[in-house]
Amino acid sequence: MRLQRSPGLLAVVAVVTTCICAFHSTAAIDIPLEVLGHINIEQMPTITAQSPSSLIAFPFDESFSMTCEAKGNPEPEFRWTKNGLEFFPFLDPRLMKEESSGTFEIPNNGNLTEYQGTYRCYASNKLGIAISTEIEFIVPNVPKFPKETLDPVMVEEGQPFTLKCDPPNGIPPLQIYWMTINLQHIEQDERVSMGLNGDLYFSHAVEKDSRRDYCCFAAFPRIRTIVQKNAMSVIVNTTTSDMSSESANAILERRPSLLTPSGARSEKQLVKGEDLKLECIAEGFPTPQVEWVKIGHQLPVKAKLENHGKLLIVPRAEQEDIGKYMCKAKNTHGEAVHYFTVTVEEPPEWVFEPESQLSMIGSDVLIKCSASGTPQPTMTWRINGAPLQEFPAANRRTFDDTIVLHNAKASDSAVYQCEASNRHGTLLSNANIMIMNLPPMILTNEGEDYSAVEGKGVMMHCKVFSSPPSTITWSRDDSSESVEGPRFTIHDNGSLEIYSVEKSDAGQYTCLAKNTEGSSAVNAMLYVKDPTRIVVAPEDQQILIGTTAQLSCLVAYDKSFTNDFEILWEKDDMEIALNYTENSRYLVEDGILRIINVSHRDQGVYTCVAQSPVDRDMASALLMVLDVPDAPENLLLSEHKSKSVKLKWIPGDEHNSSTTEFIIEYEESKWEPGNWKELLRVPGNHNSAILKLHGHVDYCFRVSGVNTVGTGRPSEPTERYKTPPAAPDKNPENIKIEGHLPHEMDINWEPLLPIEHNGPGLEYKVSYRRQDMEEDWKEHMVKRHSFVVKKTPTFVPYEIKIQARNHQGWGPEPNIVTGYSGEDFPSAAPDDIAVEVMNSSVVKVSWTRVHKDKLHGHLGGYRINWWRLRSLVDSKKSHGDKHTLMFPGDRNHTTVPGLTPFSEYSLLVMTFNGRGNGPGSHPVNFKTPEGVPEKNPVFRVTDVQRHTVSLVWAPPLEPNGILTGYLLEYQLINETEEMGPLQTVDISNPDTTKWILRDLEPVSKYKFYLRSCTMVGCGPVVSEESTTTLETSQASIHGGISTKGWFIGLMCAIALLTLIVLIACFVNRNKGGKYSVKEKEDLHPDVESQGMNDDTFCEYSDNDEKPLKGSQHSLSREIKAGDSGDSLVDYGEEDAQFNEDGSFIGEYAGRKEKRVSSEIKAIVQTPA
Repeated sequence: MRLQRSPGLLAVVAVVTTCICAFHSTAAIDIPLEVLGHINIEQMPTITAQSPSSLIAFPFDESFSMTCEAKGNPEPEFRWTKNGLEFFPFLDPRLMKEESSGTFEIPNNGNLTEYQGTYRCYASNKLGIAISTEIEFIVPNVPKFPKETLDPVMVEEGQPFTLKCDPPNGIPPLQIYWMTINLQHIEQDERVSMGLNGDLYFSHAVEKDSRRDYCCFAAFPRIRTIVQKNAMSVIVNTTTSDMSSESANAILERRPSLLTPSGARSEKQLVKGEDLKLECIAEGFPTPQVEWVKIGHQLPVKAKLENHGKLLIVPRAEQEDIGKYMCKAKNTHGEAVHYFTVTVEEPPEWVFEPESQLSMIGSDVLIKCSASGTPQPTMTWRINGAPLQEFPAANRRTFDDTIVLHNAKASDSAVYQCEASNRHGTLLSNANIMIMNLPPMILTNEGEDYSAVEGKGVMMHCKVFSSPPSTITWSRDDSSESVEGPRFTIHDNGSLEIYSVEKSDAGQYTCLAKNTEGSSAVNAMLYVKDPTRIVVAPEDQQILIGTTAQLSCLVAYDKSFTNDFEILWEKDDMEIALNYTENSRYLVEDGILRIINVSHRDQGVYTCVAQSPVDRDMASALLMVLDVPDAPENLLLSEHKSKSVKLKWIPGDEHNSSTTEFIIEYEESKWEPGNWKELLRVPGNHNSAILKLHGHVDYCFRVSGVNTVGTGRPSEPTERYKTPPAAPDKNPENIKIEGHLPHEMDINWEPLLPIEHNGPGLEYKVSYRRQDMEEDWKEHMVKRHSFVVKKTPTFVPYEIKIQARNHQGWGPEPNIVTGYSGEDFPSAAPDDIAVEVMNSSVVKVSWTRVHKDKLHGHLGGYRINWWRLRSLVDSKKSHGDKHTLMFPGDRNHTTVPGLTPFSEYSLLVMTFNGRGNGPGSHPVNFKTPEGVPEKNPVFRVTDVQRHTVSLVWAPPLEPNGILTGYLLEYQLINETEEMGPLQTVDISNPDTTKWILRDLEPVSKYKFYLRSCTMVGCGPVVSEESTTTLETSQASIHGGISTKGWFIGLMCAIALLTLIVLIACFVNRNKGGKYSVKEKEDLHPDVESQGMNDDTFCEYSDNDEKPLKGSQHSLSREIKAGDSGDSLVDYGEEDAQFNEDGSFIGEYAGRKEKRVSSEIKAIVQTPA
């Protein structure tokens, strides 16, 4: 703006801008210490510290410091002025001074008023003078209200009046209070309010306004002082006319008028940043309401109303808040308005603050200073503290806000002051202008090493001090050419910046500084490093509280930084301290952070910081801690009713896992005090529930939340709520009708829980009648939960119902259930028993069903008993143990598995009900066909020679048919356990129990297999292994096996087994005469021995007439001593078990007959 007025000035500016110095600052030129170490450069004084522009002498402070500190070379000297006149603090013995400083202190120990005034500090040396801003020292007087006698204020009822405060002047801020003599605040409202000036305004007087102790208190908090005005009296004269109260009120009513401000318009002026406060207090009756508007605009958003709408406040007023405002006070009789014109002024503010400069001799120097403010500030220039006019110079010109020094000389060096002031404040700036020439001095050390990361940038420094400014060039590797290219930039401060560093950029660089006075250079080395990269970053995790969290951070970095590289972990931008003690929960190993025993405070953002001396990489992950929900809070019972109550609660913290449901529990104080039971579950998005309750119960409740982690802690219990007594809500359930005896009917039911009684005096009414006859209900009242009906017919249907009652009344109408009286044993056996042989171990049994009239109860099913009479290998009868299968339900056939092949069996069938078994059918005998033999119990290698091996064995205990011989196989096993070809020997003589294998390989391992055979086939295999010897044993050739210890032991065992078999046969033959008698007894079993449990059914399947895989025998009862071994009585009474679907899961437990060969022949024929 100002440069446009003088075309000649543009040329001067252009010249000066080409001579910008290496160092400058807005406050002073700071000569670097490195420079001062080489040459002694003089510096102008610079003010470094000074007191604020206003210094108040508070009475409670010990002293008051007038601060003035400055630096320069030579050291500055100080002097002061007071009110524009010289002031010598060093000559006043009461003042405390500091050496080498302009600061002095005024002690608070006497009359301070003589020191009151405006001070300024001057710091000078031979190069110039710097000045401080003006400092006003204020000694406040103690504010006091004048002593005066105040006449009472007389006012008619309904008329307005004002109580004046007129507070004394003092150090702001000022706070005013209206109180009584007893320090009780005067109540303020829409009718009574205090204005900004402290006066108390009454819109209209009422009788209660009459009092004698209205006191105005003025508080000055900065000087810790409160003063009180004399009490004022108000007397309100009430209307005593004969008019009615309605007429009196009509006289008092009037339109509003403003008590403050006066007139129709006023102006409000304030400084930018102050709060704008506009008030309108009106009188009238009814009490007027005040409204505010800004003419032509909306009220500022930040505006607020106080003092019942009478005060408009706009905080921190800005230029956009200026304009016209209007207040409007209105009631039912009219309105009154006032207009405010608001202007906002500003203290001076720098637009361009003068800067200190270091310029070369002969250059043109521009010193610019401009400021803004409202009103526009006045600008004043000084040189070394004196007005500019007192120091004329031929080469100096002033153009508005700029001073130009043309062809500057060293003598032009000085401190130039620029001061901007208006009525709201003053700004002062010192600019040190130094005119001198210096050759370049590079302040950066020689041989600096720089490390850069490939792909990143690097800055290499070359700090130069010179006048005029030096030209900076950079070259590399002894080349005289300056580095060039888009990746290279030389900054004004001499630094070289390289962007996107490449490996080829490594090497030596040279910085050269030149000016008219000389040149200087330094070298630097650049090393290019691999970047630091996090290759496996930590991942967000949800971790269960109390467990261990693990965050991984694997990093790739330049290996030259092995000793200087580190990985740090931060939580929420705060570094985690690792102390590696026993109590430390943070462990870091191989870039993995482990957090032991995670708690809620461990939740947050974890950052892995991998840093080398030249770069760093960061990666973050969110760790969320999962826990059960916190206990709900603020449980509240509402909507209390006799059988229900509403429960509300505030859910607790979910801890990162949404609440799926709430569990409501109750505790009652009578039946089980202290025992909490679940009452209700509600979804997790609910926070209330209607609880259905029982009568006559003293409840309290609690709530706990459930999420995927588990169930949280329960809340604190509610207050107790006791429901009134009521009739029962329900009748007994799970009624069971049983008949343990033929002429009785047992009725049992689940009793009501104590909490379900709903009141005292609970009992049950049992009602029953026959279903097949027309008869009345028979009723009985009982307190227990069972009842026996005696003298009933056998197995007839009854209708039963049970109803609860207490002292409050009857429960709901009960449901009718049907049951039968006691059962008796079935009286008939199945007929037409037929057995069909399916294979060597399974037969199919069929029969004709028993008629229902003969069952005398619920059909339980059918029972089959069978036993082995003899093996068909010999003709001797030897009864085996009895076996039993039970088949639930109505059926006429089944399969019997697990039989021994080539045997003769006897079988009978009976039915059963809940009472027990019926009579058995006539026995049916059948035979099973041949099968394959069992495994041989003994198979041994007895003699091993170079080319022969002797084998011996025992016949199978159960041949399951006529033995036809044995199948002997063997094969060679080589060193790698691979099998050779299988060799077979078919032994057709079933009496053979020994065999010698010849022509075998010496020192070779063989495996031998043996199976017993019948006409049906060969049985399971037994095997042995042996290795032939290197030489033939002569002892074995001549001595044979007769002297072998094992052979002698084997023969003794065979002899003992033979003796046992002979004794068993003899005993069995002596018992055979009783067989026919026992067979007849089995057809009519003892009734008392036939009781059974109808609840023990086991699984069995007859699909496709095949036995269930894995079915087992039931263990039969042993034959009692003294009974015939041929008796059939015990074969018809044993129980087995079934599941509800009829599947048999019983166990065959009959012992198989074990037959052992009576001898093993010592002489065995072998083929030649």
